[in-house]
Amino acid sequence: MSRLQLKPFGTRGKVHEVTPASAGWRYVGFSLYRLRPGDVAQEPTGTNEVILVMVEGKAAFTAAGQDWGVLGDRMSVFDKTPPHSLYVPNGQEWRAVAETDCIIAVCAAPGRGNYPARRLGPEGIVLTTRGTGQNTRLINNIAMEAEDVCDSLLVTEVYTPAGNWSSYPSHRHDEDDFPRITYLEETYYHRLDPAQGFAFQRVYTDDGALDEVMAVRDGDVTLVPRGHHPCAAPYGFDLYYLNVMAGPRRNWRFVADPNVQWLMDRG
Repeated sequence: MSRLQLKPFGTRGKVHEVTPASAGWRYVGFSLYRLRPGDVAQEPTGTNEVILVMVEGKAAFTAAGQDWGVLGDRMSVFDKTPPHSLYVPNGQEWRAVAETDCIIAVCAAPGRGNYPARRLGPEGIVLTTRGTGQNTRLINNIAMEAEDVCDSLLVTEVYTPAGNWSSYPSHRHDEDDFPRITYLEETYYHRLDPAQGFAFQRVYTDDGALDEVMAVRDGDVTLVPRGHHPCAAPYGFDLYYLNVMAGPRRNWRFVADPNVQWLMDRG
């Protein structure tokens, strides 16, 4: 299996944990909790800011010295309803108590203390269509560049209908040369519907030094340290993924693979 593809290491409690040290990069952290009613997840943020995304289910949260009540209302991520999320700055603590079976994603990147803790969505998050034809996908932007809510993190959800492509035309964001391109590390948390399905993700550089194709399964996490990173959903299986990006600046600028630039130019 590719070193860029991570399987869950458990079925209850924390089941994924990506750190800059484990990924071999500098900015992005990602972990995932699968909880049953009454289970508790809690962590200090340390030097990171975090966005806690209620992927599925409901949990009661306290964070940064405040009681945020119960967050979450979708029981299946494939309901496509806007997620409930919570931003917690660096130097704080958070705690979640599951009220139902639930999945909580912890998206992390360096924080500088410029933003207070706050709820993100579901208000203000609108499921948006992007692309055309077999490149059509649906987006829930949780904290992208237009949302001035945090220091480093960029977080979004993408739904790719069966038979379609996303993160395509192939593009990369692996150089710090704003405004032409920005350096952003990225993780993908993948889900499939039906769950026994699979999808494909390729991560490759223009020079071919990195070129890996992964058959991702429900619950896998993939890493994009550099290069282009398109995804494809086979006929019969819808694909969801949660993207986390971060780098030295909070801007998303990318460059297309020269071989598919004509698709970008065509719009």
